[in-house]
Amino acid sequence: MRKKLLQTGADELTYEIRGIVKKAEQLKKLGRKIQWENIGDPVQKGAKLPSWIKDTISELAQQDDSYSYCHSKGVLETRQFLAKKNNAMGGVQITEDDILFFNGLGDAIAKIYQYLVPPARIIGPSPAYSTHSSAEAAHANDHPITYNLDPQNNWLPDMDDLYNKVKFNPNIVGILIINPDNPTGMVYPLEILKRFVAIAKEFDLLLISDEIYINVTYNGARAYSLGQYIEDVPGIALKGLSKEVPWPGSRCGWAKFYNRKNSSEFDKLCTTLENAKMIEVCSTKLPQLAIPRIMGDARYQDHLRSNNEKIGRRSKLITDILIKCDGIYFNPTSGAFYNTIVFKENVINNKQTLKIDEPEIKKMVEDWVSQPEVLPDKRFVYYLLAAKGICVVPISSFCSDLRGFRVTLLEDNEETLVSTFTGISEAIKEYIGS
Repeated sequence: MRKKLLQTGADELTYEIRGIVKKAEQLKKLGRKIQWENIGDPVQKGAKLPSWIKDTISELAQQDDSYSYCHSKGVLETRQFLAKKNNAMGGVQITEDDILFFNGLGDAIAKIYQYLVPPARIIGPSPAYSTHSSAEAAHANDHPITYNLDPQNNWLPDMDDLYNKVKFNPNIVGILIINPDNPTGMVYPLEILKRFVAIAKEFDLLLISDEIYINVTYNGARAYSLGQYIEDVPGIALKGLSKEVPWPGSRCGWAKFYNRKNSSEFDKLCTTLENAKMIEVCSTKLPQLAIPRIMGDARYQDHLRSNNEKIGRRSKLITDILIKCDGIYFNPTSGAFYNTIVFKENVINNKQTLKIDEPEIKKMVEDWVSQPEVLPDKRFVYYLLAAKGICVVPISSFCSDLRGFRVTLLEDNEETLVSTFTGISEAIKEYIGS
């Protein structure tokens, strides 16, 4: 072309969670049965919405008003409902004007980073959820800036690493927290969250908290929402319907703005996000209308509790299987529905294999791993897919120097769950020993 079309950060716009599907589909055509452990879609994995939620949505779909535009910031009654729920938790109080709806959190994330000035950076956790790290890198025309989560310390953040990176990089204007965390399943303790606030105060930063899994906790864990601990620091909490209802196809997410008037620069960012949504007219209306009816129903808490108990049991079953594996760092999860398994240092390399009996499948995976850009953990993931038909995601694709893979905790059939993770355990042992 006459001119360079793409900026440097555009190279970061990858999404291996979906990309690995292309490989799996090739194997599927050759007859390999696939067990999908790559994407956090509870419905795809067999989750059933209770009939009362379906009936609620069906009733709304019969109303003519459901098909019209709504206020550009979102349905007023729904924003009032969500503000009231926020305020009942204590902490920073907000009004309906502090809530802005988007077409899913992907839309919200893209817009937040899009309207920051190019030098401004948001530092986020590593391993990183790729929607955040890719959007931040594309905005900044550079690689993501991250702080480390430590697999040898229950995936808690290295706060000294975070502090030093903030201190010596004046372009950092904000800190991203994903709580509960994707991809590790870690839930931040309150004392760690307060340290984020202290750093934000010291360096005059904003905080962004992705809370899509805030109501997905189990086995005794509790997740704290941003408004409960942020004090007077400006911040944005991101929430949505996709994971907890679950209703991923709703593409309905919202941002809550905290302490907007405490910073003129932050207030300008919030106003810009509102104006950007106004240009689009509004976000999808039907799921917004459903929120007060679903979340305000007395049955909703029981629905969440039941789902979380199931995920917690799966977490324990997976722990019983994988905790016995040598050569990996394994941490039981307490939030979200993922676990990240990391190989210990120098355990995997570019020569190890798994036994594959089918010549055509064997040739295909050997072609994949022969490519120069295939890192050791992606090599393992490809062999696992070809040999066992288990589709997971390499952790190197989550903006991490660690080598491992992410799995989901969504398989509802207990027999299938045990079989799948027994297969993963067997594959780890065979691969390391090969």
